[in-house]
Amino acid sequence: MPLIEPGDKSLKDLAGLHLWHGELSSCSQRVRITLEEKNLDWNSHIISIPKNEHATPEYQAIHPYGLVPAFVDNGVLLIESCDIITYLDENYSKFSLQPNDTKDQITMSNWLILADKAQADLKLLSHEFLFRPRKKMSSEELEAFSKNHNNQTLVTFIKEWQIGNIFSKEKLDDSVNRTDVYFSKLDTILKNQKWIAGEKMSLADIAWMPNIHRMSLMDWPLDRYLNLTRWFDQVKLHSSYQVALVNWENDGQAEGFRAYVKRRKIETGIHVTEFGSLAKPASL
Repeated sequence: MPLIEPGDKSLKDLAGLHLWHGELSSCSQRVRITLEEKNLDWNSHIISIPKNEHATPEYQAIHPYGLVPAFVDNGVLLIESCDIITYLDENYSKFSLQPNDTKDQITMSNWLILADKAQADLKLLSHEFLFRPRKKMSSEELEAFSKNHNNQTLVTFIKEWQIGNIFSKEKLDDSVNRTDVYFSKLDTILKNQKWIAGEKMSLADIAWMPNIHRMSLMDWPLDRYLNLTRWFDQVKLHSSYQVALVNWENDGQAEGFRAYVKRRKIETGIHVTEFGSLAKPASL
């Protein structure tokens, strides 16, 4: 896993574990869940995405792409969530979160790779179906964000989201289709085993916990996947789900998301189930 040379050299002098994270960031949630599962003490540094704190020079000197999370272990900087949780498990080996069986280890690694690939679709679907009520940037704010943020891929995405009232049907269809494929594959693998990589909870489960939670907020029809639903029910019994994910949501935030999703569907007909493989068959 790649270690990052920080632009902010003071990070090299930090003692202990430090996490720069966003409350609702799914990648941040993965790291917080792992820290909780491994019972590790850590220092919290909140980066407000709605306030564009990830676009400041100070934060981009920590994370060169201006994303969350960023993680420092006694001066060692890592920035990719799956790399961070793997690093934590390998370097803080008590309560291992990796399977013992070689075949299951390969399965876990493959699902970590897929979890990374799924992030782009999760981001697009979240911004479309959950984050639309966020206050729009003024033209001046959007121009400042575009100028200050080094990550041009993110800048392009935010511009498209801010300027339009909805992403294109093609993009939404494609994101829904890919997500449905991932969930269907998870459902299949969970038919004959308790966890994604065997009979023991692993990093693979942690990597996918935030995704399923996020989709539940946008009223994704999880009942399409009976085995995945059973898995998610057992995930929610883990204290790390509550402590490291749910408790970081603002009071009433989940209910607010669900109310928005319901209201938008009634008022406009726009809902995740109207796109891609989730769409109802056209009437004859």
